[in-house]
Amino acid sequence: MAEEETTSEDVAPEPERRHGALVTRPLGQEVLHTERDGYHDLIAALRGDGFALCLDVTAVDHLTNPARVLPEGITAERFEVVVNLLSLSKRERIRVRCQVPETDPTVPTITDLFAGADAPEREVFDMFGVIFDGHPDLTRILMPEDWEGHPLRKDYGVGRIPVQFKASPGPR
Repeated sequence: MAEEETTSEDVAPEPERRHGALVTRPLGQEVLHTERDGYHDLIAALRGDGFALCLDVTAVDHLTNPARVLPEGITAERFEVVVNLLSLSKRERIRVRCQVPETDPTVPTITDLFAGADAPEREVFDMFGVIFDGHPDLTRILMPEDWEGHPLRKDYGVGRIPVQFKASPGPR
């Protein structure tokens, strides 16, 4: 039996990477996918590439969407921290998506790289319960300090806030 020859069609192309992170381009925007152990280093490398403005840090709770599409090699977790960066000199935007497990919802802070990430990281902590390790003041920012739970989690009880209405004075 003769050995079959492999052609370039038989070999899958290497996935595109940037600073070690897998790259996708949904709707034309470059999105980098990373695990949390490479999150801070990736953001630092992008800052070095000229992405000097952190537009936003937010999160997504994928409790009801476990089968979302991610590049091969990225493990889907319940939470996802999303960072949007902008390079004014290159006129480019880039998004970073970092998977964060429910059992240990912790990622490193990027406030040492972008001071403006302070408030958005506090919002994510307050609303989703994701802990930013090394954050200088990780306290609630929207909810009262004694509030229990994280309102933007998909398993947070809807309508738990009791509402009282004043009695209607009746028809006049």
